[in-house]
Amino acid sequence: MTVDRDDVLRALERVIDPELRQPVTELDMVRSIEIDGADVSVTIALTVAGCPLRDSFQDQVAEHVGGLSGVRRVELSFDVMSPDEKAALTTKLRGGRPEKTISLDPATRVIAIASGKGGVGKSSLAVNLAAALDGLGQDVGVIDADVYGHSIPHMLGVHQRPIVVDKMIVPPVRGSLKLISIGNFLDENAPVMWRGPMLHRALEQFLSDVHWGALDTVVIDMPPGTGDMAISLGQLLPRAEVLVVTTPQPLAQDVAARAAMMAQKTGQKLLGVVENMTGDAFGEGGGLRLADQLGVPLLGTIPLDRALREAGDAGIPVVESDPEAESSRAIVALAETVAATRQAAIRKPLTLIS
Repeated sequence: MTVDRDDVLRALERVIDPELRQPVTELDMVRSIEIDGADVSVTIALTVAGCPLRDSFQDQVAEHVGGLSGVRRVELSFDVMSPDEKAALTTKLRGGRPEKTISLDPATRVIAIASGKGGVGKSSLAVNLAAALDGLGQDVGVIDADVYGHSIPHMLGVHQRPIVVDKMIVPPVRGSLKLISIGNFLDENAPVMWRGPMLHRALEQFLSDVHWGALDTVVIDMPPGTGDMAISLGQLLPRAEVLVVTTPQPLAQDVAARAAMMAQKTGQKLLGVVENMTGDAFGEGGGLRLADQLGVPLLGTIPLDRALREAGDAGIPVVESDPEAESSRAIVALAETVAATRQAAIRKPLTLIS
C-alpha cells in the first residue's frame, strides 16, 4: 500500500515552526516529499543552517507523518533557504507591511512596566506578569528595553541568539513566550556603552525588525527613570499602557510619580500602580498612596518572599516554579486584573516616528 501524498501534506500542516509559530507548509519550508511504498522522506528548508530548535521538527514530523496509516518509516532531512527564499519569507511575515513599520499586530496590547528608580523589582515583575498572562492562555511577548541593565534573558533562562532571516529578526522563544533583549546579542556579561540615539535605534529595531506575529500582549520592561528610552517609547508606541511599580517607602513613591507623570505627558494611558516588595522589610502602603495621588487604581501588592528571589536566580518565573508561593498567587491575581482591563483593540497599523 502506497502512502497518499496529500495525506502527508495535510500531516505537515500540523508541523509548526517553533520560532515563527506557523505551519511549515504556510512558510514554504517543505522542500520535497518522496514516497516509496510505506517509506516517506521529507526535506524541510530551514532559515539558517544551525537552527537550534531542529529537534522540534524531528519530533513533530515523526508524530504527524509517522502516525499516518500505512507509513512504516519516515525520514526527515534539512536544507537551507536561499537568499531569495528568505526575502520572500520576510515579505510574507511582514504581511505586506513596509519596512520602518511597527511589526506588532495592531490588535496587540502593549503594557510598559515603568518605575522612577532602579531596584524596585520591575524586571522580575515584568517576567512573571508575562508568564502569568501566558498561563492564562494569552500569546505573549517580552521586550527588554532596559538596555544598560538587561536581565530578562537570565530571568527566563533563555540565552540563545535570535535568528536573522533576510532583514527580519526572529525572537527566541520559551515555550510559547517570545522575548527580545540586547542581552540576546551579547557575549556573556558584556557591558553596553551607548549614547542616547543608539538606545532609540535599539527600541526601534525591537518594534520594527522583530517578527512578533499575532500576539495578545507585549510586556515591555522599561529602564528606570524618565530618560531616552521612556521618551522613545512615548514616540514609538503612544498607545502603550503604563503599569507603574513602586516599593512601599515614601521616597520610592515620590520617584515613581515622576515616571507616571512623564507617561501622561507623552499621551500614554496609566493602567495603574503595583506595590512591589511589600512586607516586613519595606513596610506597606506606598502603592496605595501613589495610586491615590495619581488617580488610578492600585492593581496589586506583591510580597518579597524567598520563592520569588530563588526563581529569579534560577531563570524560572516563580508563577511556574512555585505556584503556591504568596508572591505567585499575588502575581497571578494581578495578571487576571490586568487581563480584565483590556480596552477595545486599535486596528490601525502604526508607522515608526524617527
